[in-house]
Amino acid sequence: MLSEPELSVVTFTLAFVTVTWAVHRPHPVVRPLVTRYVGYAQSEVTLPVHRGLPSRHVTLVISLAGPVRMAGQRLQALIGGLHTRAVLIRQDRTQEGLQLELDPLGVRTLFGVTAAELSGEVADLAEFGLGALPGRLRELPTWRERFALLDDVLAARAVEPVSPPPELGEAWRRLRGADGQVRVTDLAGEVGWSRRYLGERFRAELGLAPKQAARVLRFERAARLLRRGRSDLAGLAVECGYYDQAHLTNEWRALAGCTPGTWIAEELPFLQDEEVAAAQDSRA
Repeated sequence: MLSEPELSVVTFTLAFVTVTWAVHRPHPVVRPLVTRYVGYAQSEVTLPVHRGLPSRHVTLVISLAGPVRMAGQRLQALIGGLHTRAVLIRQDRTQEGLQLELDPLGVRTLFGVTAAELSGEVADLAEFGLGALPGRLRELPTWRERFALLDDVLAARAVEPVSPPPELGEAWRRLRGADGQVRVTDLAGEVGWSRRYLGERFRAELGLAPKQAARVLRFERAARLLRRGRSDLAGLAVECGYYDQAHLTNEWRALAGCTPGTWIAEELPFLQDEEVAAAQDSRA
């Protein structure tokens, strides 16, 4: 098997809910296409609906328990493209599964479609020839073995990568690296394309215009800092590229469907995987 021993697991109990997070960096062959694997297991879940927030990743979710219920569908495994609105996911009291964070520019290599074809949509993993994967993962007793199987399956699909134009790849890397705080005109100039042409190619491959992607990246950074304990919303707003706290709050209402305060109260206590990721990154 291809997996390296880069695995972090943490289990904690909060308000009678037992939560386990397992975070693993993919094998180097897979890593350009997939940022990380996250395993999760929760019991006695009381929050009926979870908000799937917009992010820089195309998300692959594989349930090892009951089907995932979202967007009027019940799927054992699904792929969701980039989006600019929270996806509402109905939660069972007991949950177990895996979430994979896919680079949008790697989707074509892994699944034969562009991220744009998945943008704002939810697709059944079975459509891409991996309908048996949830059952195979469920048969394995440990997170390490499950992650190793994911490495093997995805590495087999990464043998012949399909690369976008280098200008597009550089624009996406630059936008991510700045957490969305770069002017689209400047971005186009840096890669040698016109603003219009950059917008056309960006939308055709990722499904979002550069300005929309920048908006999602700023929002994602704010969410990341809130997970790490930042409570000064005014200062956080300026740091993440918003005009002021009111602008930050309005963007959260639009992208998350709630204010930062509501999200912190309802969801943050059960989203501790950042601690595991930080521990893992310190060893990488």
